[in-house]
Amino acid sequence: MKILLLYPPTPETFWSFKHVLRFVSKRSTFPPLGLLTVAALLPTEWDLKLVDMNVEPLSDADLGWADHVMLSAMIVHKAAVSELMERCRRLSKPIIAGGPLFSTGREAFPHIQHFVLGEAEDLMPQLVEDLRSGTLRPTYAESQRPDITCSPVPRWDLIDLGHYVTMAVQFSRGCPFDCEFCDIPGMNGHLPRTKTPAQLVAELEQLRLRGWKDMVFVVDDNFIGNKKQTKELLREIIHWRSRTRALVGFLTEASANLADDPELCELMVRAGFKKVFVGIETPSAESLVECRKLQNCHRNLAETIQILQRSGLEVMGGFIVGFDHDGPDIFKRQFEFIQHSGVVTAMVGLLNALPETRLYRRLLNEGRLESDSTGNNTEARLNFRPKLNREFLINGYRDLMKRLYEPRHYYQRIRTFLARQKPCGPRLSLSRPDLEAFVKSLWLLGVWHQGRLAYWRLFVTALVRRPRQFPKAMELAIMGYHFRRVASAL
Repeated sequence: MKILLLYPPTPETFWSFKHVLRFVSKRSTFPPLGLLTVAALLPTEWDLKLVDMNVEPLSDADLGWADHVMLSAMIVHKAAVSELMERCRRLSKPIIAGGPLFSTGREAFPHIQHFVLGEAEDLMPQLVEDLRSGTLRPTYAESQRPDITCSPVPRWDLIDLGHYVTMAVQFSRGCPFDCEFCDIPGMNGHLPRTKTPAQLVAELEQLRLRGWKDMVFVVDDNFIGNKKQTKELLREIIHWRSRTRALVGFLTEASANLADDPELCELMVRAGFKKVFVGIETPSAESLVECRKLQNCHRNLAETIQILQRSGLEVMGGFIVGFDHDGPDIFKRQFEFIQHSGVVTAMVGLLNALPETRLYRRLLNEGRLESDSTGNNTEARLNFRPKLNREFLINGYRDLMKRLYEPRHYYQRIRTFLARQKPCGPRLSLSRPDLEAFVKSLWLLGVWHQGRLAYWRLFVTALVRRPRQFPKAMELAIMGYHFRRVASAL
């Protein structure tokens, strides 16, 4: 059996880092972890080929080679999937489609013959049997969530690791919280399910043996959803680092209550975690209650961020505007909060209702839902009728993003962060792409770009006052170029 595993091209988004890939001579930010895991669930004797269209184009020869195409996609890939569907149809190549896009919106793809809905681990044995017998069903779905301790090591051999900035692994699925706008509870449940610590470390060891020495993204819905298991994992990673002298660093996503557990913060830093994405959402207490972001209520969010920064972690923040309880001053409040808290990487998005979320159902019942979401969290578009004036929200959002990523404001946030962060944990070695990116930034940001004076001010102050943090300052400066390009395109 010849199986083509296909991942569509991702449009330019906040997290695509499209505009900084050329700095580091890479083709994509993250590999398609879901497809690599599905590949590991297929029989070892089958011929597999993976085409990540963010790395290489899809040729008709690739499609002609395959008996079946296994396609994985997120909502943001909808337009690209429509084109791929037509290509496969013209060449009479059957598609087996899975991923968030199809779990909530498969009706939009009438020419796709087969769907795998939800998590794949428990569904693959039947799918494989049906492929062998030529009796594929239209839909494969499982009512119960799989035990992910049975999930295999991803098939890293199917990709060239050198094309990617960051590798990806997963320790847990699910989140104990119930934010109204979030689709995680519907997809992965409220009860966090984890792999065993030894299982995840075995995946990291496979990456190490393949020569990976850079960052690894732990793509959990909420890395600290099960704190007990997370702490056990972190201790295993610390021992693994000591035993193997592994050089990787980590980033992940976690809820704000991470700041309430000093032991957990310390273990993360000792294990090599450098960054954590936290959904801050808004400085408006009323809006936090509205969206049921209860873990952020009754706490000083600015102090929460500072606690994490002082522990040695860089906080990347998620922010939303467009809640019903947002007032006309929300853009001013968001800007001031982000600037003063030193959240350098601030992903601000207009509120959108994703399929099968509590927000989606509420707005539908209120008659306010107007269209589907594109899945792009930094698009100047709402898919519902807001309480504030629509044009006011969209124009205010565009202005906020441009203002946040103006060089003088962006570089000021970097300085604020560097002043608060406590550099600790394992030191990461500088790779050749890191050095290449630094040299390129001297020309593009220091000579060519209009923010060159602010760049050189950051360069000098970081080098003189905070030499240990100088590489971090330059990394953030380079990332800012991408964010400015994204903001300017809104």
